[in-house]
Amino acid sequence: MCLIFISIQNHPKYSLIVAANRDEFHSRKTSPADFWTDHKHILGGRDLEAGGTWMGVNRAGKISMITNYRDISNINPLAPSRGHLTTNFLEKDPDTEEYMKEVEKVGQRYNGFNFLAGAADSLWYFSNYRKGIQKLKPGFYGLSNHLLDTPWPKVVRGKELILPIVREPDVKPAALFEALHNEQRAPDEHLPDTGIGLERERALSSMFIKSPDYGSRCSTVVTIDKQNHVHFSERVYDLTTFQHTTREFEFDAGSNKV
Repeated sequence: MCLIFISIQNHPKYSLIVAANRDEFHSRKTSPADFWTDHKHILGGRDLEAGGTWMGVNRAGKISMITNYRDISNINPLAPSRGHLTTNFLEKDPDTEEYMKEVEKVGQRYNGFNFLAGAADSLWYFSNYRKGIQKLKPGFYGLSNHLLDTPWPKVVRGKELILPIVREPDVKPAALFEALHNEQRAPDEHLPDTGIGLERERALSSMFIKSPDYGSRCSTVVTIDKQNHVHFSERVYDLTTFQHTTREFEFDAGSNKV
């Protein structure tokens, strides 16, 4: 994922609300969200080149997500895939705090990342560009390709668009998908300087990215209500027309009921 908004323990009906865009090179092979054939308790899209995922949930109600930390001056082409951090958490279902401590120990082996893992009542954050793990307090958060809540233009704009939606009594995935599809670019004076050049900074400054070789390939909305009912929706975009197909899944966490 490259843009994630999270409302945790901040709504009378929902314990957790997640709205996210996944940005990736068009050439990278992936599969849309589904329950995996080799790990049937994991639901999410899948990176077919490295085998991991950028975002997923399991039948126990655990969730994990990852974004890259943009630092092109510090990239190791031989580093392991960051998507396995999310997958291992969902597969093994460990104690979240202990798992995050283990990720912190090995974090420098990977290229830059932000990692979120836990459940609707206990979500943790770690980046290998800062020290320490952090348990999120109840509230509303935004994350892109810098540290949590760094006020990049797309994070600020996303909060403005999404916060009113997640305050509604019933959160509508369609409204969140519409907000995530915002293509407005930031003014040059508000752009970060991450070493990729002005034109690329402009292209990546919108919430929904369109470019010839890279962009927003899918959007995902997850809600977990107070009764631990999970609703997972994914829109996958045609990279030529940007028409979408939508897949929806529902189940009660802790059971096999779908």
